[in-house]
Amino acid sequence: MSATAAVHSLWTTAADPIAKIDAPKIEYGQLAPTLIVVGAALVGVLVEAFVPRKSRYYAQMFVSAVALVAAFAAVVALAADGYATTKAGIAAMGAIAVDGPALFLQGTILLTALVGLFTFAERRLDPEAHGNRVDSFAAQAAAVPGSDSEKRAVKAGFTTTEVFPLLLFAVAGMLVFPAANDLLTLFVALEVLSLPLYLLCALARRKRLMSQEAAVKYFLLGAFASAFTLFGIALLYGYAGSMSYATIAQVVDGTVPEITPALADTMGNDTLLLIGAALLVMGLLFKVGAVPFHMWTPDVYQGAPTPVTGFMAAATKVAAFGALLRLLYVVLPGLRWDWRPVMWGVAIVTMLAGAIVAITQTDIKRLLAYSSIAHAGFILAGAIAATPSGISSVLFYLAAYSFVTIGAFAVVTLVRDAGGEATHLSRWAGLGRRSPLVAAVFAVFLLAFAGIPLTSGFAGKFAVFKAAAEGGATPLVVIGVISSAVAAFFYIRVIVLMFFSEPRPEGPTVAVPSPLTMTAIAVGVAVTVVLGVAPQYFLDLAGDAGVFVR
Repeated sequence: MSATAAVHSLWTTAADPIAKIDAPKIEYGQLAPTLIVVGAALVGVLVEAFVPRKSRYYAQMFVSAVALVAAFAAVVALAADGYATTKAGIAAMGAIAVDGPALFLQGTILLTALVGLFTFAERRLDPEAHGNRVDSFAAQAAAVPGSDSEKRAVKAGFTTTEVFPLLLFAVAGMLVFPAANDLLTLFVALEVLSLPLYLLCALARRKRLMSQEAAVKYFLLGAFASAFTLFGIALLYGYAGSMSYATIAQVVDGTVPEITPALADTMGNDTLLLIGAALLVMGLLFKVGAVPFHMWTPDVYQGAPTPVTGFMAAATKVAAFGALLRLLYVVLPGLRWDWRPVMWGVAIVTMLAGAIVAITQTDIKRLLAYSSIAHAGFILAGAIAATPSGISSVLFYLAAYSFVTIGAFAVVTLVRDAGGEATHLSRWAGLGRRSPLVAAVFAVFLLAFAGIPLTSGFAGKFAVFKAAAEGGATPLVVIGVISSAVAAFFYIRVIVLMFFSEPRPEGPTVAVPSPLTMTAIAVGVAVTVVLGVAPQYFLDLAGDAGVFVR
């Protein structure tokens, strides 16, 4: 056989397998909500590159708003077409689940992001600088705080309009996170939602050093959490020989159709499974802000620009709880007896720590941060129920909580003094006499956080505690009710401070916002009241959407 013939035989054998690689089968219609948001984020990057500086703010605002509305319409269309119930299935070659919980959470994230977008775009709260309207974000992110270049940027009227594409990239990651159906997609979504948030936290116009410190803390702790998650994914892959949720679940249950000798070796090793699952859940609990992985929450909530804090507090929690629910109910139901006791402990510590430490806070943003930690504990109580009503109660609670949170942080942006937002609690004394409407609206949000009847918070808490009790977690419900009572104390304390204290002569002023922030606050109040007075339709909606596909 000649040398040429030998070489030729090498190409043909090497070329044969390449012909057999199948083109990926992507269901673009089912992935439309995520694709619309990603596409708009990329358009936003191009706007930054090619649109003149004066027009960028309006162009970015328009692109972002249209994308979020269109993506929400796509979610509603998919749900109406039966993808939340009868047609639920797996798309993108097993990477993404299109089912009830995914669509419900995606819809919640998109609406929350749209309301958050209005607070991002607010430009009337601060006095004009050199004849230019300013927003909550640094004039030039790359300029050193207090430097000449920063002063020049402020004088020239620069604005960081990159926050809009960053918001959209974060939303894109959040849409994929609760719908991910394999571990690799989960990790990619985690990074896509986290990295823009790290940047957004560092961009405050006032108190820039504090904002940058918050971003660095969030980034470093987030990197640790991502590493834990990745290590957990590696161990679970070593255990099951697959990244797919369904395959891992079958290996855990022992119902896998074909057991190879290699798989038989690893299946017998529960250490890989238990440590891998623990590390993976740890990464998700960090995103949720559960104790003991909550240390970043108060510092980041306090340091980040308030519109970012509101968006992050609402949307990230929704996405992270969605991913956690899918992991516990789809991948690890066979490990229920192992994860439930641990989750019991985490939920109890989270509820109590969040409620008790909040009492000592003197800054309104830190108080809301510890409040969000306590709420993570309440939501975990519903997740532990391990019943269909547990899933639907968590979905309802997340929808109710996210709008209250964004509304509350939008109100915080209005109370200002010479240094920007007046977040120290002592500055809020007598606010009810100085600006009765703003104080009343904030009181509505605080009562909803406390879970007072006729607010969405009461309906949500009632749903998760009922599900937990039916799931056999009655002691957890008792501790939850005690924590709620403790939490109610500091919410009521703020209301008393606003309405029954004398206003200080040098107290803060309440800025008159543009219609954007007014809309954000009005939507928050409307959702809080509607879900509190007539929650049944939305509870039924969450109940219908509460079945995971596998």
